[in-house]
Amino acid sequence: MFRWIGKNISSFFLALILSIGVWAAAVNAADPNEELDYPMPIEVEIVGQNTDLLITNDYSKQINLTLRAPRSIWEELVADTENVHAILDLSGLEVGAYTLEPQIQISTQPTRIISLTPSSIYITLEELATQSLPIEMDILGEPALGYQIGTPRLSKNIVIISGAKSLVDQVATIRASFDLSNASESIDETLSLEILDENELPVSGISLTPDELQLTIPVSQQGGYRDIAVKVGVTGQVANLYSLTNISAFPPLITVYSTDTQLVNDLPGVIETEALDINGANEDISARLNLILPENISVVGDQSVLVKVSIEAILGSLTISDKTLEIINLNPALFAQPSPSSIDIIISGPLPILDEFSVDDLRVVVDVEELEAGEYQLVPTVEILNTAIKVESILPESIEITISKTPFSTPTVSP
Repeated sequence: MFRWIGKNISSFFLALILSIGVWAAAVNAADPNEELDYPMPIEVEIVGQNTDLLITNDYSKQINLTLRAPRSIWEELVADTENVHAILDLSGLEVGAYTLEPQIQISTQPTRIISLTPSSIYITLEELATQSLPIEMDILGEPALGYQIGTPRLSKNIVIISGAKSLVDQVATIRASFDLSNASESIDETLSLEILDENELPVSGISLTPDELQLTIPVSQQGGYRDIAVKVGVTGQVANLYSLTNISAFPPLITVYSTDTQLVNDLPGVIETEALDINGANEDISARLNLILPENISVVGDQSVLVKVSIEAILGSLTISDKTLEIINLNPALFAQPSPSSIDIIISGPLPILDEFSVDDLRVVVDVEELEAGEYQLVPTVEILNTAIKVESILPESIEITISKTPFSTPTVSP
């Protein structure tokens, strides 16, 4: 038996190798290997970083891969991106600059990595530093005339800055700025903070805690000053068929002043203007009017206000009956007959224009361009020269048009 095995061992191994080769060829034919670019970049995951260190440079945060795998494996790789990871291990690294190779982990096998871009990543590690700094408050401008401000208050007076030590060392000032120019009421605003170096230039890459603050500034009116509404005085009536739609004063509020505080406090809630005559007006009016001020009272600023009066024509409607239709663009070899031959039209617009409107100021047309013999339902078009007139409706909404190659007979009436 051993002698037989010795004689046939080489044949046995040859048959085994051939069978494995045939099996591998069959498997490869059924599920061939494909070398392709992975269809999406892989995010680089940082692990092992010392919590006292920061990466301070811009580095490649994505990896592009070229892989070789059977077609069935490719389907799994593409279907679930969690199958592929790119790891950058910073374990044990201290302050300094490093060129590291990312580690590619692929959970679905068999897969072979052909190439990766970039093949290495350069990073710089710096010491993380924190520091507490006071906030410098910068109030700009002045409140409105006759107003005064109280003490500005911030929700926090100190902030904590953090970042790379080289950047933290550059910070000289944390500043909060606010412009209260012409303020006439108390301030309650959320402010962003500026991070500045000793040359008043901004420093980037620094984190603030908190990064926003609440600013409150009390604003009050000084004694002897008071804000009062303006009331426009008018006389007369606008023209017939017109209506007065609006009267506005600019500014709507004025500030008055007197050395006698009680005199200011005793004023009514409004200051009137001199009267504006609108008698017979049929268009908008714009005029500057003086204010009627009590004795020993003065206005802070301009002594007059701009008044704008809006006047509009009253709208109405008009019905035009039995307006004859006009057929346009008819083929000269054809004949057309509308049914009905006239329509009713309801129009609207300003009454002064409607009062002078004539039926001849509009036409009703039906366009039959390129139409051949037959029957059609067409919508007529109303043409009006005056754009202030609007067509509300037409009756009927569509017209039956009969087009033929022979003229239509005119019916005769027996005596």
